[in-house]
Amino acid sequence: MLTGLVTVLEGVARETMLFAAIGFLIGGIDDLAVDFIYLLRRGWRRAPALRARDATSSAPPAPRLAVFVPAWDEAAVIGPMLTTALARFDYPDYRIYVGAYSNDRATIDAVAAIAAQDARVRLVVNDRPGPTTKADNLNAMWHALSRDEADGVRAQAIVFHDAEDVVHPLELRIFARLIERYAAVQLPVRPLIDRRARLVSGHYADEFAEAHAKQLVVREAVGAAMPLAGVGCAIARSMVEAIATARGGDPFDAISLTEDYELGLSVAAMGGRGVLARVLDAKGEPVAVEAYFPGTLDAAVKQKARWMTGIALAGWDRVGWGRPFDLADHWMRMRDRRALLAVLVLGAAYVALVGWAMLSGVRWLMGAPTVPLLVPGWLLATNAVLLGWRLVVRVAFTGADYGWREAIWAVPRVFVGNLIALLAARRAITRYIAMLRGGALIWEKTAHDFPDLVHVPSP
Repeated sequence: MLTGLVTVLEGVARETMLFAAIGFLIGGIDDLAVDFIYLLRRGWRRAPALRARDATSSAPPAPRLAVFVPAWDEAAVIGPMLTTALARFDYPDYRIYVGAYSNDRATIDAVAAIAAQDARVRLVVNDRPGPTTKADNLNAMWHALSRDEADGVRAQAIVFHDAEDVVHPLELRIFARLIERYAAVQLPVRPLIDRRARLVSGHYADEFAEAHAKQLVVREAVGAAMPLAGVGCAIARSMVEAIATARGGDPFDAISLTEDYELGLSVAAMGGRGVLARVLDAKGEPVAVEAYFPGTLDAAVKQKARWMTGIALAGWDRVGWGRPFDLADHWMRMRDRRALLAVLVLGAAYVALVGWAMLSGVRWLMGAPTVPLLVPGWLLATNAVLLGWRLVVRVAFTGADYGWREAIWAVPRVFVGNLIALLAARRAITRYIAMLRGGALIWEKTAHDFPDLVHVPSP
């Protein structure tokens, strides 16, 4: 009986370990190629980072900007967010549109209280009860903006924020300057780390530090479409109108779970150019949008599952591969959609480890020799080197944004991120199957926190 069990365990462990090892090798080479392009670009372009005084100096009068803030069940944070934004924005002409729902009285009251004190805040109540989708909420604000501008000054760009965002004083000035040359502008997103949930909330900081300092830079370098983060970004009014016309009146697809990601691709498909604006303020720190991301395992899994469903599954169906023969763009979209494949490889690796441990235990009970390597040694060694490099890169980018203490935490957070990805993949597949069966799309959001700001810093 033990002999049969050994045979089965050897087969399972060998096949899963080989599958995982080859998968890790392919993924590692893919990541290494991105690192190589990034390092080449850094070496080729040694110009210092753009300073705020250069990015915001503009001779023409400041154009009007419209800030869209979708809000469903955000009574706890929308008040502090709006108060902080109104106090921080160092810009003369803007209006904040907040999209709420008729069946969310608490959020309506919180927004109305601030709108009564400041005409720059405009409450928009969606005709449909919530939650619908974030895109549907954005459409309601777009139509409200169009009605408001029927006989008045038109906004030159639409700026996007979430109800939990902490804005930077200079961001509107940067948008106003750069939107003259680009169809879309994205500022870095800097997740705040909740010290009470350092592992879960901190893994977002690690991922965004690398994504917005390296991956989006590489996308620009190879000429691929740049997806937007949905916060801290602006799109030229003319581009939003063009997208709305192409879609029959609504610029945001109400059946999309990741309208921000798809919007960036739509801008590129219509010939618009996007840019990641890494600008340093007077203190030498990047102008970025900050926010607390989920700090509990369950909330993080829900959010990651929505991203996986909208980008890797439904997004694949909806936006396809873009321009024919644009290999650089295809490569980047494949990287966007490899999340579920990566989780499959990761799951196989864990199965292989468990199988190898069980096999070793059974062989020990039988008095058999030690379990030999189940895959070629060179393959394991190569993957070990690639993993080590991956950790070094992650630590480096986290350290650059958050300091050396958080850089140390980035190592254990890699494994936390893997666990979240595994759990999110299962939820994403379940949601996707429900969508294919005609299930209704709803805004599955998480509860948000807004930081206690002792003072409002000057620009």
